[in-house]
Amino acid sequence: MQYQVLLFYKYITIENPKEVADTLRAQMVHLGLRGRVIVAHEGINGTMEGKFMSTEEFAQNFLKDERFSDVQIKRSAGDGSSFPKVSVKVRDEIVGTRFSYDEADPRIRTAPYLSPEELRNWYENQKDFVVVDMRNDYEFASGHFKDSINPELENSRDLPKALEKLEPIKEKTVLTVCTGGVRCEKMSAYLLNKGFKNVYQLDGGIHTYMEKYPGKDYQGTLYTFDNRLVMDFGGDREIIGTCKLCKSKTEKYVNCKNNLCHLHFLACDDCTKGEKVYCGDCIV
Repeated sequence: MQYQVLLFYKYITIENPKEVADTLRAQMVHLGLRGRVIVAHEGINGTMEGKFMSTEEFAQNFLKDERFSDVQIKRSAGDGSSFPKVSVKVRDEIVGTRFSYDEADPRIRTAPYLSPEELRNWYENQKDFVVVDMRNDYEFASGHFKDSINPELENSRDLPKALEKLEPIKEKTVLTVCTGGVRCEKMSAYLLNKGFKNVYQLDGGIHTYMEKYPGKDYQGTLYTFDNRLVMDFGGDREIIGTCKLCKSKTEKYVNCKNNLCHLHFLACDDCTKGEKVYCGDCIV
């Protein structure tokens, strides 16, 4: 593996986010890494790519900081072009939920973690539980756990609007899932605050589960927020994504060319042969 992508996060109080951001930016530039990192008073959330040895050197240095020594760093194959530049920013949140800390603060309270091994056991033993996918609607389109609920979120801050749809499962065993875990930390905390009784979150997110059990239980591909767009870890799987325009099977994402829309959607090769592809929902 010539290039490698790192994915990591942690909710932890950071008193000096700008100092942390400046240090990480300098390390990334020195090692020739590109990617996105968000640092806030509530924690850190990052993903980056570089040559294998450079990413491993970054990970080793990062974990030497006692604040981040227990961070689970997820690794996957890259192609050298996953990110266009270095972007390290200080923000109010590491995930844009806009929840108040009274509603959800993972540093104080979050749902218990369910390991990939435990989830595999749940599936094998047909446990009565419900998977709620906390990713955006367009991410769900190319792949998701079987029988999972899609709250149809346009972005993370839409969860309060989806509570009515989730009300029927309020008393059930609920497992929240997302790409690497960072969204579920806060969104599972939000569900607990809203009276959901038995909520878990998948430890390490979908990424870790697919890595350990390729082709099992998760159907399709995993959407990535980089130039790869989707990824999988092998195993037997079927294409479950459908072209928004002709309904044929596809895992190819495109952006609507309408400058007032730019919807990210699935479209097959046949429907994207022209120079301009529109989603069909917007007025051109």
